[in-house]
Amino acid sequence: MSEIPHIPVLYKEILDVAYGVGDGIIIDCTMGYGGHSSMMLEANQNAKLIGIDQDSTAIEFSTKRLEPFRDRVDIKKGRFSNIIKDIVKEYDTQNIKLVLADIGVSSLQLDQKDRGFSYDSDNLDMRMDKDSLLSASEVVNNYSKSELEKILYEYGELRNYKKIADVIVQNRPFSSAKELSECVKPFMPRGKKIHPATLLMQAIRIEVNDELGELKGLLETIKEAKLPNAKIAIISFHSLEDRIVKQTFSTWAKSCICDAQAMRCTCGNNHALGKVLTKKPITAQQDELKENPRSRSAKLRVFQMDAK
Repeated sequence: MSEIPHIPVLYKEILDVAYGVGDGIIIDCTMGYGGHSSMMLEANQNAKLIGIDQDSTAIEFSTKRLEPFRDRVDIKKGRFSNIIKDIVKEYDTQNIKLVLADIGVSSLQLDQKDRGFSYDSDNLDMRMDKDSLLSASEVVNNYSKSELEKILYEYGELRNYKKIADVIVQNRPFSSAKELSECVKPFMPRGKKIHPATLLMQAIRIEVNDELGELKGLLETIKEAKLPNAKIAIISFHSLEDRIVKQTFSTWAKSCICDAQAMRCTCGNNHALGKVLTKKPITAQQDELKENPRSRSAKLRVFQMDAK
């Protein structure tokens, strides 16, 4: 991979968020192919970056890409919900100034047919970590009809999830994403600027990689660590992910945690972890949408932790 394979989404906005970290630590929970990481390191010449990814291919590429900053970079392989627990033990949390997570699949993972993320892939894989046991093939070909209905309804938000699950069960086994997407295509929603099978593939990918569980685990670890003065920036591409981030940040910002029906406050009214910096999610501007159409569904929310 001699060329840079991935345009980092909302890169201008992320540079704004990272402004002023000084000689602090930036944690890029989803380092991917080093797009955000390299830009933040270049803009913050005294900052140290800890990059996390579970994709060995991405780590190999980013290690080379970030070579000019090698003295300020520490790359770790694994799921960020687990790795960040080790980081907060290893480093002084006072020095952590920014935690960034770009939740979703990268452009290169989508474009590499052998990874099985795209609707026209020749296999069924979708594992971000190739060492993981659960693959899309296992989900599609071995999950029960009720299990398929659950992920299609919850993760794909498909209205006719029962019909689609039934079609999959009646026509399996499937050996490729292309074969699967063509089979269900007549039953998928139309009229949007996306392929009809996109929501199906998205639902399967979320299940395979436990993406919602990973996000919740990350947020819970951040809450426990508190990370005084750190900014928490989360980019999501799915309504469920954005909802989790929005609700979590809202909860973190609440000073009073008494029951809404309580006559008076008895909790001490001092439980806020910080404040929400984005009342509405930040989305891509027109120039970025033209440059990178995949940024159209990206939403960035930012929370500022208090100094405690």
